Amino acid sequence: MTSFISHTTIDSRDAYELSEWWKRLLGYRDLPDDPNAPGHEECMIEHPQTGHRLLFIEVPDTKQVKNRIHLDLRPTEGTRDEEVERVLAAGATQVADLRGTDGPGTGWVVLADPEGNEFCILRSEADLANPAT
Repeated sequence: MTSFISHTTIDSRDAYELSEWWKRLLGYRDLPDDPNAPGHEECMIEHPQTGHRLLFIEVPDTKQVKNRIHLDLRPTEGTRDEEVERVLAAGATQVADLRGTDGPGTGWVVLADPEGNEFCILRSEADLANPAT
């Protein structure tokens, strides 16, 4: 007997606003039969092709320390560095820059969403195909 991951849950102060931010960032959508709206305390979004779901739940606590679990994102187009710039322009903040720590063309960048939840931008498939960059 085994289990499978139904969805990933992210605590938030404003479930709707944070789900909207991640929806734009990842190209996700509201569930067709359960659209999100301002004031909803639970907001679920899903990837239109894979069906992967993220659930944002409002909690009274503010984030205090580093996440124990975080998302690692790999760009579907372009490079890691281009994706980092796009995500920063969308409102993320940079937490740590670990590019090149193991030589040219390696590493990742740690960012935080508008509520401080950390996530990483990894090298894209194009970056991996050309490790010298």
